[in-house]
Amino acid sequence: MLCIYFIPLVLINAGWVANAWQLFGLYVMAGLGMAGIGMGVMHDAIHGSYSKDRRVNKCLGYTMNLIGANANIWRIQHNVLHHTYTNIDALDDDINAPFFLRFSPHAPLNKLHRYQHLYVWVFYGLSTLSWITTKDFIRLRRYHKMGLVKGGKAFVHEAFKISMWKIIYFTFSLVIPLIMVPLSWWLVVLAFITMHFITGLLTSLVFQAAHVVPGVHYPLPSDEGNIDHNWYIHQLMTTNNFSPNNRIFSWLIGGLNYQIEHHLWPNISHVHYHKLSSIVAETAARYGIPYYVKKNFFSALIAHAKMLKQLGRQQPAMA
Repeated sequence: MLCIYFIPLVLINAGWVANAWQLFGLYVMAGLGMAGIGMGVMHDAIHGSYSKDRRVNKCLGYTMNLIGANANIWRIQHNVLHHTYTNIDALDDDINAPFFLRFSPHAPLNKLHRYQHLYVWVFYGLSTLSWITTKDFIRLRRYHKMGLVKGGKAFVHEAFKISMWKIIYFTFSLVIPLIMVPLSWWLVVLAFITMHFITGLLTSLVFQAAHVVPGVHYPLPSDEGNIDHNWYIHQLMTTNNFSPNNRIFSWLIGGLNYQIEHHLWPNISHVHYHKLSSIVAETAARYGIPYYVKKNFFSALIAHAKMLKQLGRQQPAMA
C-alpha cells in the first residue's frame, strides 16, 4: 500500500508525466494506495495492533500524517470516542455530521436530510479534503475544550505539529507537482482532488456501512449517563459486518469488513478476525445477542443507502 501511494507521487514529482491521462492515472493509483494506508496500515498501527513492538506501531501510525491527516487527532476521534461510545449521539464523532447530513435518529432533522441519500456520496468523496485542510484543527480545538487535550501548551504544541505535517504533505503531494509537471496548473489541482475523492469515497463507505445501516442500535444514556447493556453487548448491537467470505476484499480494506470483531478486540491484528468471527457468531447466537452481517459489500451499501433515506425522514427519537 505504501508503494501504491508513494511510487506514483515520486513519478509525478520527478516530472515523468507526458499527458493528462498519465497524470490522472498516477494520482488515481495514489488515491487507492492512500485508502489502503488509511484502512490497512495506519488503522492497525494507531490501535497498537499492527505489531507487538510499540515503536513499529508508532512509526507506522505516522503514515496517517503522510496522507495529510493527523495521527494524534485520529487516535482521540477513533480510538477514544468512536470505540468507547459507538453510535451514541453527540459522543461518537463518526456519526457527528455537519448540518446537511444526519447519521443518527437522535440528531436534529431538517429539510435537506430528505435528499441526503442522493447527495451524500459527493460529500463522502470530499471528506478527506476537509481532513487535510480544516478538520484536524477544528477537532483539536473541540478536544481541548472537552479536556482530551489538556493544557494550553499541549494545544499550541499539537497545533504546531499538525501545521508542520500538513506543510510537508502539501509540498510533496501538490506544490512540487505544480512545479514539475509540464501541464496546466488546473489539471494538476483537479488530479489531486480526484485522488482525494477516491480516498474519501472508499474509506467513508467502508466505515459508514459498518454502523449506519438498518437494524443497528443507537442507544441513549440514562439521566445518570449509563447505557443499558455492557460494553461488549453494546458493540454487537451497534456494529455490522459485511462480505465475511471474501479474503481478497478483506485484505484490501484491512479487515474492516469484520467490524464486530475489531470493536471487540481493537488491540488484535485484523489478520485474525476471520477466524474469530465464527466464534463470535456462535457465541452471540447461543446467548441471543444480535450479530449483524451482510453477505457482501454491495448489500451493505444498499442497506446504508436505505438507512440514510430513513434517517432523512424520521423524526428525532425520544429518549
